[in-house]
Amino acid sequence: MKIYTKFGDSGDTSLYGGARVRKDSARIETLGAIDELNAYLGYAHALIDDTEVTRLLNRIQNYLFALGADLATPASHTKAAELRISKHFTTEMEEAIDKLSVELPPLTHFILPGGCTGGAVLHIARAICRRSERGIVKLADKEVINPELLRSINRLSDVLFILARTVNNRENADEEIWKAENFV
Repeated sequence: MKIYTKFGDSGDTSLYGGARVRKDSARIETLGAIDELNAYLGYAHALIDDTEVTRLLNRIQNYLFALGADLATPASHTKAAELRISKHFTTEMEEAIDKLSVELPPLTHFILPGGCTGGAVLHIARAICRRSERGIVKLADKEVINPELLRSINRLSDVLFILARTVNNRENADEEIWKAENFV
């Protein structure tokens, strides 16, 4: 099987079912952000040596493929209902947040993204997740999408924040507090 098809050489690509869209459409931009997020999670996975965290990262990476399939399938497609994600993942992420939060010191200030390398990469992933969320919001303003996409991506950014804090905490990396200095 060849990796190149040449079908996208004119600036468009296929959705599930064959519909063609421009590569700069809201849907494809959002799929690209989700792909970037998944790549950063793979990078974080390679850096982190914590079985509980890497197991959760693997689960999230697999979920992102399901989310991508949902996004890449127009509502009009005959198999659209089969490819829609459910609230199960959102609930699973809420449970992970609750479980991991117990071991973390309470937040009393804003913290700067950073810490150990794995924690810092998870903060980057969280920011990309937020960009993905903004893309889903834009798409939802233009087209019919699965409403669970917004809930699940919002919860995913929350769990990535908690995972960054967890990795930093387990690695004894300090969380730098934002200092509200006068910058104006």
